[in-house]
Amino acid sequence: MPADPLDTAYLASLPTETRNPRSAHIDELSTLDMLRVINDEDRTVPEAVATQLPVIAEAVDRIAERFSRGGRLLYIGAGTSGRLGVLDASECPPTFSVAATLVQGLIAGGDPALRLSSEHSEDRPEEGARDLLALTPAFNSSDTLVGIAASGRTPYVLGALQLAQDRGGLTIALTCVPDSRMAAIAELTIAPVTGPEVLTGSTRMKAGTATKLVLNMLSTGVMVRTGTVFGNLMVNVKPTNAKLVDRAHRILIAATGCTPDRAAQLLREAGSVKLAILMELTGLPFAAANSRLKRANGILRAALRS
Repeated sequence: MPADPLDTAYLASLPTETRNPRSAHIDELSTLDMLRVINDEDRTVPEAVATQLPVIAEAVDRIAERFSRGGRLLYIGAGTSGRLGVLDASECPPTFSVAATLVQGLIAGGDPALRLSSEHSEDRPEEGARDLLALTPAFNSSDTLVGIAASGRTPYVLGALQLAQDRGGLTIALTCVPDSRMAAIAELTIAPVTGPEVLTGSTRMKAGTATKLVLNMLSTGVMVRTGTVFGNLMVNVKPTNAKLVDRAHRILIAATGCTPDRAAQLLREAGSVKLAILMELTGLPFAAANSRLKRANGILRAALRS
């Protein structure tokens, strides 16, 4: 592996950059056959992710343990990788009713790069480190950094991973190539090898899909482990609009068997789905239920068992 992540010979050798023989004549196919080629390639992605389940599981458990110490989960990447990290992070507050600071996504070039490409930003490792230090508080040993890069060699991500490693945080590389530069720095490496893209080098396709699947597992798995889920119900959901109020009512009905009118009443009294479920299933009034839930560290199943 070359010392320079910008080595062009190294870049050309990456599986995400090589040509895919199965799509070599895609421009000559009918539209339906073209889409079949894309779909056939997409079918290989879940299999690639499945090979990484043991290390994803380890990552989930270790991130959850750091949450108990006040740590945060931070994603960092450039281009598609950065956007996917920001997307996953931004979905956590409305889905799990956690603080927006708990899971954060950083992208090379900052927020403008979410809409407009900022390719030049990804070639500067010092900017990745700088963005971690600019957080409030700055990245520390309780935090986890997931560096995301399909190629495993984006300098912006490498710089961030190195700083995170030096500061004693948990570092995780999420890439689609084996034995990457990122893997040489990170403590854990998640590497679903998705192979050549239908369009050569277009890692927004299979690599992007694999990245999204893994991020779904990481954030969802951590939230399950830390008690924001009861069964398969999102009991931490914030009822902040009509759709989410309706979802909250349906969650209450599913969890307790109460009527729709009772669900609406419970939600008004409790102010949260989780507390409303505890009140209904135990018969406890608000104050007593709230106290019990706090003693159980917000984990509904533990509160019910107590």
